[in-house]
Amino acid sequence: MSKEASARIKINKLLEESGWRFFDDTHGKANIVLEANTKLIQADVDALGEDFETLKNGFIDFLLLDEKGFPCAVLEAKSEDKEPLDGKEQARGYAQAQKVRFIILSNGNLHYFWDLEKGNPTVITAFPRLDSIAHLEAAKTNLKELSQEVVTSDYIALTQNAAYQHDPRWQDAAQRAAYIEENGLKFLRPYQLEAVLKLQESAQKGNNRYLFEMATGTGKTLLSAAVIKLFLRTENARRVLFLVDRLELEDQAKKNFVRYLKNDYTCVVYKENRNDWHKAEIVVTTIQSLSSENKYRTLFSPTDFDLIISDEAHRSIGGNSRAVFEYFIGYKLGLTATPKNYLRKLDLAKINDNDPREWERRQLLDTYITFGCESGEPTFRYDLVRAVAEGYLVNPLIIDARTEITTQMLSKQGYAVMVNTEEGKEEEQKFFEKDYEKKFYSEKTNRICCGTPFLTKSARAWCFASVRNTLPRSPKS
Repeated sequence: MSKEASARIKINKLLEESGWRFFDDTHGKANIVLEANTKLIQADVDALGEDFETLKNGFIDFLLLDEKGFPCAVLEAKSEDKEPLDGKEQARGYAQAQKVRFIILSNGNLHYFWDLEKGNPTVITAFPRLDSIAHLEAAKTNLKELSQEVVTSDYIALTQNAAYQHDPRWQDAAQRAAYIEENGLKFLRPYQLEAVLKLQESAQKGNNRYLFEMATGTGKTLLSAAVIKLFLRTENARRVLFLVDRLELEDQAKKNFVRYLKNDYTCVVYKENRNDWHKAEIVVTTIQSLSSENKYRTLFSPTDFDLIISDEAHRSIGGNSRAVFEYFIGYKLGLTATPKNYLRKLDLAKINDNDPREWERRQLLDTYITFGCESGEPTFRYDLVRAVAEGYLVNPLIIDARTEITTQMLSKQGYAVMVNTEEGKEEEQKFFEKDYEKKFYSEKTNRICCGTPFLTKSARAWCFASVRNTLPRSPKS
């Protein structure tokens, strides 16, 4: 089979998998036109698989139609031995002639999605569905409006209560603090406003990926709410995906977004709204629930979300998690206190000749590269030193509470114990620092750490409550 025929067969299948129709059926009328206005029967589709490259003659390979039968996207096909981007300018001409905004470039194995209003083509691993393209088309791209939107300290408070300033208790300076607390009003701090401004400036330059590097405890969720409102309010996004990496963070994020934005926008957790998630502007989910068995590919189309925010972003770019993150097309914002800089102080000359892909691997794991900050500088940084200097955080108090066990676990030799195997035999097993509270649990050691006099009474109570229900005990506590 020729490379052209093989590519056509793969492209046909990908289109059908995404719900596009070559022929009328029970789901609706055909919404794929091959070679422009050529009228086809089933035999024609099969025949075109033989050598579609020679059939162009100025005609569009695949013209995709919307529900009303109007063109909505152009698909430019190349044979398997050619780069899809080779047809970029040709496809642009077709799209402009048809007055469509979206282009798919594919050779059957590698695919790109191109929104002519947002810049360059983006790699995709599945073709977008019709409803997803319709959703994307409804979101206007107006970076000027996004960059000129005025974000003030009460940007979130105005969504919580648009008339809060007219309340007598707000106007009375003596009652204002109590009024704010009772009503749960949230106000952005100066550095959070600075972060939004930096994002607006970056977007105005045409960037669609951003990274906020912020110390733990500086309000990344509140800042996320402000960014979400910014994109939704300026209609640069119609739906937002918020990715977390733990179940407790999923519930916490949803509660916070509801508290901050419920008067204007709807927020849901995907697993609780599997059938009507698309009705919400904000969808929260764990990245693990989407990566398991590659469910994200069947649950969503690449164009379902216009803004993807990754909490603890340094964890969302490795292995299957990265596949989920990169699957979606749209603006992408990473939030992290600890970005991974795998390119810092890297000497290219010293990369092992036996591992030529080391450079590529490091790039894929580098948080800065992933979020469009090739210089190693995030879109916005607010570190612990600055947060402490400005009075929003306090320096951590380091307490040495090592025991004999933890001292040995920190050593190169590790902590050795005798354990009973399933066969009933005793054998030595060693535990190291990385195993503590994962494979090894010592209640006595934890109680020593929790009982330190430097902790407040309430903190000690919390610690003791925690150690009573964590991991299985070690062979010898």
